[in-house]
Amino acid sequence: MNFKKLFKIGLILSLSMSVLVGCGEAAQDNASQTEIVEVEPEEVVISVVGSTTVTPVIEQIAEAYKELNPNVKIEVQGVGSSAGIKAAIEGAADIGMASRELKKGEKAVGLTETPIAQDAIAIVIHPTNPVKGLTTEQAKQIFEGKITNWSEIGGADAPITVVTREDGSGTRGAFEKIMGLVDEDGVSTISPVALVSEGNGAIKASVASKDNSIGFISLGTLDGTIKALEIDGVLPTVETTLAGDYKVARNLLVLTPVTISSDVQSFIDYALSPEGQIIVSEHYIPVN
Repeated sequence: MNFKKLFKIGLILSLSMSVLVGCGEAAQDNASQTEIVEVEPEEVVISVVGSTTVTPVIEQIAEAYKELNPNVKIEVQGVGSSAGIKAAIEGAADIGMASRELKKGEKAVGLTETPIAQDAIAIVIHPTNPVKGLTTEQAKQIFEGKITNWSEIGGADAPITVVTREDGSGTRGAFEKIMGLVDEDGVSTISPVALVSEGNGAIKASVASKDNSIGFISLGTLDGTIKALEIDGVLPTVETTLAGDYKVARNLLVLTPVTISSDVQSFIDYALSPEGQIIVSEHYIPVN
């Protein structure tokens, strides 16, 4: 091989290396100028509507869930069980909340019923009232207006003031069913002269302010402003409810259509998880 050939080969190799180096530097320059943009996940809104008894615990579960899933917004409205069931049936809400069993016509729609907690319904009186307990039949007759004076059941000679929840309340519906306070047509037999209060808080306030009154509230809202009565010799507590000894008890439900989004399912799964059930235990009786 002569010198001219060697020179040509060397020149070609040199030019090739220059081109490759130049391309590499250009690629590095372009890479250094590329801006990485983080895309925020799209906001997901889940609407939950229904029972005022279930509302406080769902609100707290929603707060904890949002900390883990910042892109999820959960809107909770406490408007009563009947309204929540209707919203779930009509698709006006992603999740309905109920503190009573579904009626036959409501069940026919095919909603999925998921219990997230258990709750007892406590029959409550003013803390100064000396009466300690009632039989189921005595309680039934008081709320029907057939027993009208505390002296008839060992108390003071004073008229009984009955306080009940509003129509559409899940707590009222469950109480009526358990206590047999409905007639053959499913119509309430609670005394028409009973005072009506909306929500557990309103019942508590009413009973606490009237010495001779009686009402019923969720066990989860029981406090020292009122006194819970024994029913058939059993006081409403978490332990007696779990053991099945206290009979005035019900499941707290979330209701969904058969087909739901993965986001809605994820929230319900969280409510049933150990973390969610710890939150439930602060208010009611866990199901898991």
